[in-house]
Amino acid sequence: MTGTGARLILGIETSCDETAAAVVADGRVVVSNVIASQVELHARYGGVFPEMASRQHVRDIVPVVDLALSEAGAAWDDLSAVAVTYGPGLSGSLLVGVNAAKGIALGRSLPLVGVNHIEGHLYSNWLHDDVGRGDPVFPHLALIVSGGHTDLVFVRGHGDYDVLGSTLDDAAGEAFDKVARLLGLRYPGGPEIETLARDGDPEAYELPVASTDSAYDFSFSGLKTAVLRLCQRRGFDAAAVAAGEAQLDEGFVADVAASFQAAVVTALVGRVQRAARDLPAAEVLVAGGVSANHALREAIYSAVGVPSRFPPLILCTDNAAMIAAAGHFVSTRGRRDGLDLDVVPGLRLGDRHSSRLVGRDL
Repeated sequence: MTGTGARLILGIETSCDETAAAVVADGRVVVSNVIASQVELHARYGGVFPEMASRQHVRDIVPVVDLALSEAGAAWDDLSAVAVTYGPGLSGSLLVGVNAAKGIALGRSLPLVGVNHIEGHLYSNWLHDDVGRGDPVFPHLALIVSGGHTDLVFVRGHGDYDVLGSTLDDAAGEAFDKVARLLGLRYPGGPEIETLARDGDPEAYELPVASTDSAYDFSFSGLKTAVLRLCQRRGFDAAAVAAGEAQLDEGFVADVAASFQAAVVTALVGRVQRAARDLPAAEVLVAGGVSANHALREAIYSAVGVPSRFPPLILCTDNAAMIAAAGHFVSTRGRRDGLDLDVVPGLRLGDRHSSRLVGRDL
């Protein structure tokens, strides 16, 4: 365990298909981080099957919490609070984590802190496994890119956010998964497409980068449809290939993967560049599952004119360490939740518990 005097928060995350628990010291140092993934369980369906996800969370939540405490060398009395994701996410999955956190808070007389999952991703860049890394500098831009969310946020301080833009349809990670299915690739699609794209030509096919009414909003549904039309014109049928009724054109698939990835990166980086020019941001922070993509990382580092940060790869996808970190900073602002805390599957950054937000003048 970290040194005496540290403020330890237990974090719990069950918003989708990872059952996760972590112990974090002072909102920054990861003491333990346990994740029970359900990827193999859902891969056969090409995406998350909600009822199966919630049942698996019920099976995993107690051993995952116990392991997080054991790996941290922490006893219940060492904890200062329990933080839990209460939205957004799948309602059945969220309920497992929230009810577990309520039980812990009641049984161990610990403060309960509900955390917005998107706010948790914001705090993944505050985490590290030692005390040598400095904190992000305010104000900064944050790009959250995951399977369910694509948001560009101007962060003035802890809990002080302006949501500049969001996706109007598919999130970036969702688009990766859907295009992966069109190409006959496994779920989750992001890593599969990134691997194939290394052998493809990103300029092989000119795919659309959607413009939107707002300079900071995103749209990926047209890009997904363009890939579908491209496959249809080429006569490529992933189902026929899987059934052995057609041959796999590996060169075509690699080129489509590279061209698609390049279009997504262009859309993301273009909005970040524009915001970095328009606003007095000291840094750019990128988080969420798609932030693990190396092409995106390289483009952000080279194209954005301010220092940029990405979480360690293990903290890009859903995890409880980011929830514990967010819980630390939320609770130090004086907020606590009661046992009437309920799940909010459609929660947005700024709703209810996420402090001041949207609508402020920039």
